[in-house]
Amino acid sequence: MTAAATLLELTGVTKHYSSPDGTNPVPVLNNISLVVARSASLAIVGPSGSGKSTLLQIIGTLDRPSSGKVALDGRDLSQLDDLQLAAVRNRQIGFVFQSHFLLPQCTVLENVLVPTLVCEDPAWRARAPERAGRLLTRVGLGERMLHRPGQLSGGERQRVAVVRALINQPELLLADEPTGSLDHVSATALGQLLVDLNREEGVTLILVTHALDLAKQMARVMELQNGRLEDVL
Repeated sequence: MTAAATLLELTGVTKHYSSPDGTNPVPVLNNISLVVARSASLAIVGPSGSGKSTLLQIIGTLDRPSSGKVALDGRDLSQLDDLQLAAVRNRQIGFVFQSHFLLPQCTVLENVLVPTLVCEDPAWRARAPERAGRLLTRVGLGERMLHRPGQLSGGERQRVAVVRALINQPELLLADEPTGSLDHVSATALGQLLVDLNREEGVTLILVTHALDLAKQMARVMELQNGRLEDVL
């Protein structure tokens, strides 16, 4: 894979935490290397406690590896300070979690626009409401933009969270158990939406899930077990 075609590269990523007694470190991730192409889709599966969310947090710069390197768009993230990493998260990475984390006092549209508030480009901020409206219409919420989260179903709230994650046109979308709190019908619909937006927006999609039917909708499936990441499909 050429450098231009590669969006994300992990090299020898290892993560361990201190043990309760402060002696032997507790290993979580063991020498993980991974290359992900632009616009690809990847599911990471594995047993509970295997480190899937930890790996996603390291990719998303919410945590740092104990050793190893994470490069996004050819840029070594270990060389960036906290302020620079915050800028990367705001403009290059979108996050969707199991809980939607919407602000209850704000409308759907206002929630979607929250990530744009810290954008330094006034022209982008001016264009953002139009993009928000278009994306909300795309996910079936065009008539719900002035509603508040408490007036939405669980599936609708997760769709708002997906749009919020995409509002700044990130290169990378990270989803951590995005369907974990939804019923089967809503989970299936959200999974298909993520697949469709991966294609339509050209955003690289990496998701962590226990749902094998959702995982199999991704172009690539990998399993994390005993600290190591291996291809399944």
